[in-house]
Amino acid sequence: MKVGRAAQLVSGVGFPHEFQGRTSGTHPFLKVSDLNSSVSGYHVVAAKNWVDHKDLVSLGARLAPAGAIVFPKVGAAMLKNPRRLLDLPAAMDNNLMAVVPAVGDSRFWLYALSTIDLSEIAAGGALPYVNEGQVRDLRIPFPSNEEQRRIADFLDTETARIDRLMRARRAQVATLAERDHASITETLVPGSLAKGVGKGIFPWLPEMPEDRPLVRLGYVCRIQNGLTVDGKRDVTGDVVTHPYLRVANVQAGHLNLDSVTEITAPRAIAERSTLRVGDVLMTEGGDLDKLGRGTVWNGELPNCLHQNHVFALRPVKTVLDGRYLALMTQTVHGRCYFESTGTKTTNLASTNSSKILGFPIPLPSLKVQRALVSQVHEELQATATVRVLLNRQLALMAERRQALITAAVTGQFDVSTASGRNVTEGVSA
Repeated sequence: MKVGRAAQLVSGVGFPHEFQGRTSGTHPFLKVSDLNSSVSGYHVVAAKNWVDHKDLVSLGARLAPAGAIVFPKVGAAMLKNPRRLLDLPAAMDNNLMAVVPAVGDSRFWLYALSTIDLSEIAAGGALPYVNEGQVRDLRIPFPSNEEQRRIADFLDTETARIDRLMRARRAQVATLAERDHASITETLVPGSLAKGVGKGIFPWLPEMPEDRPLVRLGYVCRIQNGLTVDGKRDVTGDVVTHPYLRVANVQAGHLNLDSVTEITAPRAIAERSTLRVGDVLMTEGGDLDKLGRGTVWNGELPNCLHQNHVFALRPVKTVLDGRYLALMTQTVHGRCYFESTGTKTTNLASTNSSKILGFPIPLPSLKVQRALVSQVHEELQATATVRVLLNRQLALMAERRQALITAAVTGQFDVSTASGRNVTEGVSA
């Protein structure tokens, strides 16, 4: 049956910044991020933004009632196909749409719509989207109300069991991340995780051994300036076109090179902003809890330039190993230093070159630095192996969860006598 024959659609509206940020009100105002952060798996139980009735009138927003199924209708979030069943009436921004069933069990509608991949009907190219007409024309199985209830009851039970397993695996992955951070910290700055360790200007920093004197980074490292994007720059004459690393490419402790752009600049200027193997990259701003975490440039792209908001720290190679410096920024000491010295705006923060050069690091000999780096990498590799296995299990459970929903909704077995145990065989706790 076509969706439009048994349901209405509600589309979201623009949500100006001045209406955002309120944590109480008459109605929740949902954004895509609220679907991602839902703590109960399928039901929307919380929202970061709330509005009053007069706000809805001002915005021209319609409420989607409890029992409606909400999903993203545009962009990368749509391609992930999240679905949420509303617990209470809610307004939505213009990236969301809701299907409001007129008949049938809302839970069955949720599962039935979860079997549809919107990327298969999306238009828009680089920014995919679906419109109301396309959603109305979608076809879903539509058994009797009693059969819908039985299918929904069955799937509620079976998917809840898989969800519990997935939460346990995600908790294990999070524990591995905490273990990695602890391992880096205790190897490079031993004693940092003890309570009340520091007594000096940096209360989180324990007293270091004599062979690891504290040295401000500026004495053993310099910062190379990046290239500013300027539409007025002369791009004639002796110019070059090279890959161009932006803030989006430099994550906390790692690189994301999926979408590296290129830039054309005079050769002389480009040469002053070209990255070298061993440089430590760090962004000027970002989330407060990730500010200051560096990553080593290993020459992944030849002749790569970098944005002026990406710092390229160039260690004096005779006294400082870039890998050691990058790991040091990820210790408790590094995180506390940059959080305490950063300029904060809500959840974001920024740093600057003078604060980076003022970062005090324990500086053992180059030989000891390299030994410590090797020790950390061995420990990280061990947890990485476990992480791969856990993520593989998560992917398998998600796949089998979806297969179970599809099989039940499309009538591939009788849910009154079936169990989903066989579908999830091999992924139990």
